[in-house]
Amino acid sequence: MHVFWERGYEASSISDLISAMGITSPSLYHAFRAKEQLFLEAVERYALSYGSISTRAVREEPSARQAIERWLSEAANEFVQSNHPKGCMIVMSATNCAGAAQSVCDALQRRRADEAADVEDRIRNAIDAGELPSDTDAGELARFYATIYQGMSIQAKDGAGHAALVATVRRAMRVWPVV
Repeated sequence: MHVFWERGYEASSISDLISAMGITSPSLYHAFRAKEQLFLEAVERYALSYGSISTRAVREEPSARQAIERWLSEAANEFVQSNHPKGCMIVMSATNCAGAAQSVCDALQRRRADEAADVEDRIRNAIDAGELPSDTDAGELARFYATIYQGMSIQAKDGAGHAALVATVRRAMRVWPVV
């Protein structure tokens, strides 16, 4: 998973993957049939572990504002950890997806869209509950915060530290609509 996270789908060679996994090429193909299948399974593993930040925040926090702030704050922490590549694997892999198999690009896009849809649903529920103004555009607000998340991922990959990402979260939360 870390090879794909660091390099993306296209730039990860079979020799890089078998070296990182400590297996032979025939073993890789026997277990996964193709690099594409291995990547899709790595994305699934990422989504269930590191990538579950938004799902947990959206479901566990009592308000939409707290959910969004927690999602971004936890991302700011996770994106700069030294025990894995910087940023979000799903975001970073999308930046070099041009020549990849269409199913790889589609899977990454679907993951990003699902995350944004969860955030939009949480915002829509907040509007219905009177937590946000009734004229709030849930889709627009969700896209804004998804863009902040994705931008923070790229900034972390480019070397931004925790303090810079936390400052981004603070600034982004200042635009939260008030009833």
